[in-house]
Amino acid sequence: MLDRAYEPLQLGPITLPNRFIKAGANENMSMAGMPTRAMRMHHAELAAGGVGMTTMAYLAVEKVGRTLPDQLWLNDAVVPELRVVTDAVHDAGGKIAAQITHGGSFVTGIFVPGRLQSSVSGFNPAGLLRGNILRRAMNEDDMARMVEAFVRAAEYCVAAGFDAVEIHMGHGYLLNQFLSPMDNQREDAYGGSAENRARFPVRILAAVKEKVGDRIAVLAKINVSDGRSRGATVEDAVVTARLLEAAGADMLVLSGGRNVESGWFMFGSNMNLQAMQRVIGKWSLSGMAIAATAKSAPRVDFRELYFWEYSARIREQVAIPLAYLGGVKSADNVAQCMAAGFDAVALARALLREPNLPQKWREEPGEPSLCDNCNSCIAYIYHPAGTWCIHRPPNEIRDNQLLASSQAD
Repeated sequence: MLDRAYEPLQLGPITLPNRFIKAGANENMSMAGMPTRAMRMHHAELAAGGVGMTTMAYLAVEKVGRTLPDQLWLNDAVVPELRVVTDAVHDAGGKIAAQITHGGSFVTGIFVPGRLQSSVSGFNPAGLLRGNILRRAMNEDDMARMVEAFVRAAEYCVAAGFDAVEIHMGHGYLLNQFLSPMDNQREDAYGGSAENRARFPVRILAAVKEKVGDRIAVLAKINVSDGRSRGATVEDAVVTARLLEAAGADMLVLSGGRNVESGWFMFGSNMNLQAMQRVIGKWSLSGMAIAATAKSAPRVDFRELYFWEYSARIREQVAIPLAYLGGVKSADNVAQCMAAGFDAVALARALLREPNLPQKWREEPGEPSLCDNCNSCIAYIYHPAGTWCIHRPPNEIRDNQLLASSQAD
């Protein structure tokens, strides 16, 4: 079944050259809200290495939707700079998706005046280190404005040359704050049952699909589970998947876990505390908070296809195209996903180690990924040069310059 992974995949109005997707993973290759030379090089290298579609991670739908200070947010000024990146990917033979989202009350890197929007009101533990201590429950007017923000962001993505948008509904960001009972304790039509908790995220996807779905593919990234006893379960994920299917999603990317409460579940292994402290600073507030979180996490040994049982359950319940994500480390893993009816495989850490991994597996399917799951790359999301695999030559900070000053390269 490995050959199926190298067949084209139709997603709405676009066709991917194969079924390998670079999963969205914060690059930190932006400066003052603009993509850099490093961003262009990163995604073009993935396309040249045989990735069918690469994903630019976390483009905020509005400025207050950012979680980190240099993060991209979609507006008129950024469109020409994003076009340089998408053109480079297309020139290398690949497709590129824009992961669009909003942090809601999960804003860990910047201070935002006023209460942050979320599904509920009250204390906001995720924002404590930056003074974002309180959050407020969104009302109908807030939701209507947010729908407009996502639609407007998707239109910017069309103008910037993206082939798809991936609406991020996982990992503790705003839409996940509605889906997850860890946040959502509402008693109105947007709380309680899994159907009610999915109502607002589904509304956003439907509006985006209606506006741009004839020009680009519309995907959603969801959690197969939050990985915590108080969180959303795989049964909740099945409900969400069915509702997104009915709303017209072209594909779902299946992930899991939440950034603060269950990062170990998200990555199928524990955080590399030494790498985090090396990048952030052991005695910084963030470093000490990360150390405290790491100590309370259960010990998890990495295993291949660590979301398999959850994702297979969803595969049985919906007909919509699904991308399997989580611990793909070999061509045999890819073949297993294809045989089980998944339409694509999404990888992040393994492609940071080997951007040409799809080509490698086509030529030498017996060769495993060289990624050792050390998770150092996750720490470098917070480094000025951007995320990178420590087994490869490092990104140079000088590469993290604005595209406007380097397009002649």
